[in-house]
Amino acid sequence: MPKKELSFEKAMERLEEIVESLENGDCPLEESLKLFEEGVKLVKLCNNKLETVEGSIKKLVNINGEMIEEDFFTDEN
Repeated sequence: MPKKELSFEKAMERLEEIVESLENGDCPLEESLKLFEEGVKLVKLCNNKLETVEGSIKKLVNINGEMIEEDFFTDEN
């Protein structure tokens, strides 16, 4: 059965937990390395989700009295 992908919010919560654990310095080296690797995966997941959302955000612009839908994020932003 495929593993269900975390929501952005759950991934961020887990990432905050990992950062807190690593900042406390209470974990043995092996566990710290595993937490770090999990954190890297979570950062990639969050970035991918943000990029997907950014690609779907549109803006309305008024061109000569006509409302036109454009991508919100462009190379110019």
